[in-house]
Amino acid sequence: MSPLPPPTTTPFSAADNPWIDVRTGGRYAQVGLRSLFLDAHRIDDLALPQPPAASALLRIAAAITARITGLDDPELTASQWNALRRSRLAEGRFDPDAVHTYFDQHAWDVFDPIRPWLQTPSLRTECDHSTSINGFVPGRPAGRNFAWFSPHGHHTADPVPTAEALQILLIHHYYGRSGTGTPRTLNGAASKKQTSGPLRSSVSFHPLGRTLHETLLAGVPAFTGDDQPPGADTCPWEEATPADPQTTLHSPVTWPGRQLTGLSRHAILLVPGDDGTTVTDAYLTWATQQPKPITTDPYLAYRIIPKTKKVDRRRILYRADASRAWWRDLETLLLAPDEHGTQCRPAIFDTLNDLPEPLRRSLRIRVHGFDQDGKVVDHQWYTAITPPLLNWTQEHDPVKAQRIADCCREAEQAARRLQIVAKDAWDTAMGSRRRTAPPPWVNNSLTRYWPKAETVFWRLLEEPDTPAPTAFAAAAAAALRETTEAARTRQTSAARAVAHAVQELYRRSATPRKAA
Repeated sequence: MSPLPPPTTTPFSAADNPWIDVRTGGRYAQVGLRSLFLDAHRIDDLALPQPPAASALLRIAAAITARITGLDDPELTASQWNALRRSRLAEGRFDPDAVHTYFDQHAWDVFDPIRPWLQTPSLRTECDHSTSINGFVPGRPAGRNFAWFSPHGHHTADPVPTAEALQILLIHHYYGRSGTGTPRTLNGAASKKQTSGPLRSSVSFHPLGRTLHETLLAGVPAFTGDDQPPGADTCPWEEATPADPQTTLHSPVTWPGRQLTGLSRHAILLVPGDDGTTVTDAYLTWATQQPKPITTDPYLAYRIIPKTKKVDRRRILYRADASRAWWRDLETLLLAPDEHGTQCRPAIFDTLNDLPEPLRRSLRIRVHGFDQDGKVVDHQWYTAITPPLLNWTQEHDPVKAQRIADCCREAEQAARRLQIVAKDAWDTAMGSRRRTAPPPWVNNSLTRYWPKAETVFWRLLEEPDTPAPTAFAAAAAAALRETTEAARTRQTSAARAVAHAVQELYRRSATPRKAA
């Protein structure tokens, strides 16, 4: 297929055409970026159907929020920055003049032939063929893959509404796959190797206010660097020319624009339909071959592995897990940073204690996760909203925070004990020890255990004197009994093995763990 010429079509503005789903009360609508900020005080929440697109948009919106409020000034002291944010919150809405000024000075046309928003126009000549619309849209079969769960195929490549295509574009920029992509030739060298997006397989934690205005201001990360001249930071749409893939990743990860919007590893170009309301094709390939920069995303939690020899692997992000309930990460979210700790809560939490008291007490946390492998397989995305929990942080209630941390740890310990005793009980009852997968009692018991553990967890927070190990051991024992009920009825050996396993659960829960 020969390269496609620049499109001549009706413009579609990311600023002024509706493409962002929002909710106000029980009413849903679509707005553009400009209206998102002008009406933020009247909008309750975002309502994008795909959590990874929402998580990406919240990062873009946080960068724009910093621009239009003046919170992007790196020369502000911490106290000045907090005071400015408080004053912007007290105003109750974003300044319309500041909003219009910002959006009027940048290019937002999605199909502009020179500067299409968040796209790379040179792909028309640097790629000798497009990726196809089916290869661009998640879930559709592409190439010679079978259409197991989709009516789409090589000859049924239906166009995508532009509003939906923009949300998919964000998913690729932030959560895109690695491996082999569409070949791209640059400076005479061709390559089809691409690396994964900056948020791939991650779970993000975003502050959630009572209105979108509060959400966006609470979600602006503070400057934590040592030196950054004013004006040195840009978002992709603020740059005079498209980024050079040979030099972009050598630039410092400036705050907040580049940190939140400028780390994509993928280059994309959308091909519009005749009237601009649909996308009929797309180019999707690598954006840079440079190494990934080491940076801290303010909405991600990290694990610290100090004994690892490779410095760049001593800190790893919490991976998204669709089977993992959000409350199991409360320990990470509530405990203050500790230089000797093995986990680090999202940096955005370090700014939330300085919010006005009414907002801080009502602030919830939105969880957006995308369960993926590290390369190409997308398993499942998910979302959750916590109750207001900032009053439980270590800074405000150290006793409650420690109780939550202890209960989270005991819940995980009980799950590990359940895995061990369920496996041993199966081996004893069934006389089987050679296998490549866990016996069915293990996974089935864990499936039953975690809902029971959540009930126990919330009860323990109201009963600070109740021993957590015994309570979670009881939940694990109940899960194992339910899983093995049929086998225990039929086989005496199974009944004996399970009875011994239950005793072992309680015995191990009563044994103090060695200090790490």
